Amino acid sequence: MDDAGHIEVLSGSAGDGFRAATLAGRLRELSDRHPGLALSLTDERPERHSGASAAAWRNTTHDWAGTVDAGHLSRIRDEAAAFAPGGLRHLVLEVVAYAADEAESRGGGRCTVTLHADGSVSVADDGRGTDTRLDAAGRAVRKPVMATKDLRFFDHPEPPPLPDGHPRRGMSVVAALSTWLVHTNRRAGGAWTQRYEYGVPATGLTPVADDGTTGTLVHFRPGDQLPPPAEPGEPASGGAAAWAGSWPYLSVEVDDRRTGVSGPRLPPRPPGAGRSA
Repeated sequence: MDDAGHIEVLSGSAGDGFRAATLAGRLRELSDRHPGLALSLTDERPERHSGASAAAWRNTTHDWAGTVDAGHLSRIRDEAAAFAPGGLRHLVLEVVAYAADEAESRGGGRCTVTLHADGSVSVADDGRGTDTRLDAAGRAVRKPVMATKDLRFFDHPEPPPLPDGHPRRGMSVVAALSTWLVHTNRRAGGAWTQRYEYGVPATGLTPVADDGTTGTLVHFRPGDQLPPPAEPGEPASGGAAAWAGSWPYLSVEVDDRRTGVSGPRLPPRPPGAGRSA
């Protein structure tokens, strides 16, 4: 640990049996439970899927001490074409990428993308849910994933690309470019929901009934700043399924309620069939 409270974990040789994604998931949970402690993971093993050498990468999370980074959200809105090229398609991919991360760390998972008649979009997964902790007063606190930078991707010199070929930036892009966004979280030990308006919390954490499941639901309505789609009528249900099919370990279903036709369920691609964001 250095003076700033940062711990770096280095992987071993290429023969190690653990997967970096699994270890990264455990480190994310550990950092969530210890505010102020920054954890990173550097994987220096050869790329296991393609056989090519992989540059070392660092996995960090959000700053628990952060609440709303107004300047960051304003910058996204002012430069919407740069942070969400392709419009709605890119926002959907930003959300699904988190479900893909979760699925990889757990060895598999499911996700449903719903295109609603009012122009909003919802993405639901069956993961563990966003971690919640209690502060000194016993009040629920959650990681500020919507209103602050995802430190793994934003301002990083080489952020990973999403299936549309554009850099991944994180949930703050989706929140900042949506007139409203409702985040519903179901995790063992508690479930809650919270509404955002252009990335700023409009409510506190509102408890919801525990239905025995875990996972995250992100429902958002794109704002006027969002660039127009690359093609008229996008995203179509089939096209959305094709984008999401880029991730291993994640099974995706697209429900297009604008037309009343549901897209196909795509099984996760076998490890090695494509790269994971």
